[in-house]
Amino acid sequence: MSRYTAESRDRVFDAVDMIALVNSRTDLRRAGVNSYFGLCPFHDERTGSFHVRPEEKHYHCFGCQSSGDPFTFVMETEGLDFKGAMEMLADRFGVTLETEGEDPRAAARRQQRERLFALLRRATEYYSRYLWAAREAADARDYLRGRGLSEETLREFRVGYAPSAWDRILTASRRAGFSEQELLEVGLAQRSRSRPGSVYDRFRGQIMFPAADRRGRVRGFGARRMREDQRVAKYVNTTDGTLYHKRNVLFGIDLARREAARVGGMLLVEGYTDVLALHQAGMRNVVGIMGTSLTEEQVNELQRLVGVLELCLDADSAGQEAMLRAATLTAGRDIELRVVGLPEGSDPAELVAQEGVDRLRERVRASVPFVSFNVDWILSRADTSSAEGRDRALVELAPMIRALGGSMLHDELLRRIASRLELSFAQVARLAADASAPVAGARSGSAAGPTNGHAPEAAPGAAAGAAQRSERLFLALCIAVPTAGEATLADVDLEAVLTSEPLRAAGRHLRGRTASPLADLPGDDELLARTIADLVARAGRVPDPSPDRLQYNRLRLELDRLERAIMRARVTGEGSSELARERNGVLEAYHAVGARLDTTI
Repeated sequence: MSRYTAESRDRVFDAVDMIALVNSRTDLRRAGVNSYFGLCPFHDERTGSFHVRPEEKHYHCFGCQSSGDPFTFVMETEGLDFKGAMEMLADRFGVTLETEGEDPRAAARRQQRERLFALLRRATEYYSRYLWAAREAADARDYLRGRGLSEETLREFRVGYAPSAWDRILTASRRAGFSEQELLEVGLAQRSRSRPGSVYDRFRGQIMFPAADRRGRVRGFGARRMREDQRVAKYVNTTDGTLYHKRNVLFGIDLARREAARVGGMLLVEGYTDVLALHQAGMRNVVGIMGTSLTEEQVNELQRLVGVLELCLDADSAGQEAMLRAATLTAGRDIELRVVGLPEGSDPAELVAQEGVDRLRERVRASVPFVSFNVDWILSRADTSSAEGRDRALVELAPMIRALGGSMLHDELLRRIASRLELSFAQVARLAADASAPVAGARSGSAAGPTNGHAPEAAPGAAAGAAQRSERLFLALCIAVPTAGEATLADVDLEAVLTSEPLRAAGRHLRGRTASPLADLPGDDELLARTIADLVARAGRVPDPSPDRLQYNRLRLELDRLERAIMRARVTGEGSSELARERNGVLEAYHAVGARLDTTI
């Protein structure tokens, strides 16, 4: 088999007019030298975060993180493979393509992967047809309808049913020209233990949930058994192989990706039917993590799409432990982790059926920062009846409280801890700042020494990550409410309230330009262009932007500034009383604005 030469590929790349190509999908406007912006063609957005550099022939969306060159642009927008994209571009820009002999081993690998994807696509279509046509699938149809799932939703997710016969997929695939080895490689067949050399269908008499990647290509299946006498687990997955790796799978990512990028957050649930039920109810930014354990590979995929992860896992001990693991995986990353509270013993699909989607939406809106959930979790497990138990609880709580800095949430959690440990707010604040001091001594008034040394440090980068998220939100709000934003930027001391130099530069650029943030970008400062584009994308995702919300965030930054100043004053031995008085005044204003917003912590 032949392929196009590398020289042909280079000639096509050189001939492409990137602006003309992209303008066929979205309107671009100039924003500096070699810099254009427009609305992203890959997801819905209100403000343009799609950046094109025509000289490099590269595009990047700061909203959904899509990026690439002319070939990937055509592949994504036209649904073509690389060869098809090259042919389309060559035809459009007048390039003659030349072919050369392809390395046999590379050609074989590429062809084999294409065959495996085709085999899984055929199996998916077969299972889907069988679910709706076969008499033996009637119980499966009844079960799915009993879960409140419509035929439209089931067809959208390509849900199917595997026949109970041992060789239906095996026989149909052989007739289509696929080998036993290919069936084994994608996990559709398995070898018999009792009859060496024989193979049979791996999935039989089961509801089939296709697991697709973000491009919609099926890579494997999750299956639910229907018969109680089956000697298999209720849920089984395709075994890891060439195309399928369970640690990478996010069920529904291909359908959730667009909405998640638009709203800036992804809701994580445990199982297949949870995803289907929530999508059907209109909550489209939902994926299943295929069990309670979030993996690093899944977090990497999600971080490319969104800035907020909301955990909506079953309210049991396994779900709570999974949330703790999620916090470990996201520590130090530029991503916010929140927890949706569910009644004990319930899952999202059941709640939609019992309470309706509006009630679940309210629960999602009332999600809490992970640190708040974790404080309650630690306190619920602590032995608060003994001095030693209170010591251990405070040592465990102190790092996460310190990482919050001066904030309303910090004060709220201190009050919560004080109530549970039967201490005053001032005592808990002092002890959290120095976790080596024992709770027992504070409660009894004795001078007992430390019980177990210093508390461990907070997760790496946690405090810095939280601070920069607040700073980015502040600048995004300045863009989202441009009139109030312009006045705020003219009044605020950016060098004092912002800790990130790239964000300080962005703030200086935005002064006088909040209504047109992409205007007048210098052509030689790529970092500034990317930072501003990112802020524009975030501004488009801010829920209910208002001058009060901007003021609330600005006061939060002022509180952080004063907290840093007070800490420096204590270290140097200088007086901090004046700073403390200023902080109290800012805090009073902060609470007043928060009351107007009816902010729920």
